Amino acid sequence: MESLTSLTATQRAIQLEEQYGAHNYHPIPVVLERGQGIFVWDVEGRQYYDFLSAYSAVSQGHCHPRIVDAMIRQAQRLTLTSRAFHTDILGQCEKYLCEYFGFDKVLMMNSGAEGGETALKLTRKWAYKVKGIAQDAAKTVYATGNFWGRTMAAISSSTDPSSTSDYGPLLPGYQLVPYNDLSALEEAFKADPDIAGFMVEPIQGEAGVVVPDAGYLRGVRELCTRYNVLFIADEVQTGIGRTGRRLACDHEAVKPDILVLGKALSGGTMPVSAVLASDEIMLTIRPGEHGSTYGGNPLACAVTMAALQVVEDEGLAENAEVMGQLFRDRMNALIDKTPLVKLVRGKGLLNAIVIENLPQYGSETAWALCMQLKEAGLLCKPTHGDKIRFAPPLVITEEQMHQACDIIEKTVLNLNSAD
Repeated sequence: MESLTSLTATQRAIQLEEQYGAHNYHPIPVVLERGQGIFVWDVEGRQYYDFLSAYSAVSQGHCHPRIVDAMIRQAQRLTLTSRAFHTDILGQCEKYLCEYFGFDKVLMMNSGAEGGETALKLTRKWAYKVKGIAQDAAKTVYATGNFWGRTMAAISSSTDPSSTSDYGPLLPGYQLVPYNDLSALEEAFKADPDIAGFMVEPIQGEAGVVVPDAGYLRGVRELCTRYNVLFIADEVQTGIGRTGRRLACDHEAVKPDILVLGKALSGGTMPVSAVLASDEIMLTIRPGEHGSTYGGNPLACAVTMAALQVVEDEGLAENAEVMGQLFRDRMNALIDKTPLVKLVRGKGLLNAIVIENLPQYGSETAWALCMQLKEAGLLCKPTHGDKIRFAPPLVITEEQMHQACDIIEKTVLNLNSAD
């Protein structure tokens, strides 16, 4: 092995990860050490536009001073007690969350996957305690193409072989229907009275920013109400201003029975997730039946309230609406200039382009484009092979958006002309 002392700072960092870390990710080969607003810098001092935002977790921009300040102030007072004791800030944060999103109760956890697990457990408790389904018979329905984490519960609902391969046996009690298909959903509800909940992303992020037809979420709400099934909205990625509204569900003025949030809930400073529901649903779980040592810790509470207040005070949802339209307009203009860009889709600042594979790159065309974008000073990453997701922090300005789009346009045209 080559001596670490003979390598560049970038090479050293990557080699250390390769040698000592699990190989469960395939990152773009850039080593970041600092971030501010929409920009990040690597260990060689080079600046990049961040067009991934840690999969939408850094919606408020890197190291937002108000969020960091709240974190520091709380870290100097109290960070963790576990839920064995009350704290002076948990109730404040719970009240803030419930009033902010319009629910009776909230249960705070850490990761988005834990939020999804909590929603599933609440749904099953409600099924037995309220709906009256026979013990161990309750089922939940999921849309094909979904992604809500890597736990056994999450992958048991997955249709992606890379998530499920060699992890069987998967967990029972799951049923799948096509995404964006209300007829199939109603058929499932009609056929099985033991269905307790339907969990769905308002926009499927990991699948490549798949936006459903207008009226789909409204139809989901109507069907769930009609068949007494809980509508569970997985807004871990789409929530908190990302799509141009406070929640993606707000585009169709629908309220889910259970709302799952994460990622931008802390402005990217630490793992925080939350599940919100009515008293009828939330109070089916009794003391000792679910929890987390770090869930609702004082540090998480402080950054959550600061992060949400930043979204409101700075009009970030409104900015996402305007900047997202600008981005899609610029990307759609590329379709007439090059066959490389097949399709542009998204809402707010959650967008993707679908790439036509070039002969010299084959199925790695999207990866090659992302590598060229990195060299040009913009970071993004492919998903599902031929799709590239673009999700910059919501603080991006019009001037910055045009500069970033100039980079993307030039890089796409250069890659295509190299054919």
